[in-house]
Amino acid sequence: MGVERTLAIIKPDAVAKNAVGAILKAIQDSGLRVIGLKMIQLTEQQARGFYAVHKARPFYGDLVRFMTSGPVVVAALEGEGAIARWRDLMGPTDATKAPKGTIRGDFGSDVERNASHGSDAPETARVELAYFFNAAEIQAPVEALP
Repeated sequence: MGVERTLAIIKPDAVAKNAVGAILKAIQDSGLRVIGLKMIQLTEQQARGFYAVHKARPFYGDLVRFMTSGPVVVAALEGEGAIARWRDLMGPTDATKAPKGTIRGDFGSDVERNASHGSDAPETARVELAYFFNAAEIQAPVEALP
């Protein structure tokens, strides 16, 4: 598997619940490293672009409205098997089916307001990370540090 990078988004519902610190702590406690971090307010254009893969789905408009309803925190994560580890830590997409102890189980309320997003594959992670971060905003890999 090796060291991977992935995108994490703490969604508007979790930011509104003041859960950012608890979610970041859970990420770090899991052994993943936060190598880039910022809070932003997505514009409609940014949300539409990011979720373009879902454009034909019936929930697309609601998703865009939700993701622009308040600030989000975007994080670049790094670690051994980071993609799968972050997805496991988040829990199932539908927060009502997510067990306690997962991000969605603890902070989400339904399939849309599910507190977090994570990349689903290495190529998706590269595209998603580049959507929110430029190279200067992400920490160098551990092996490249002095």
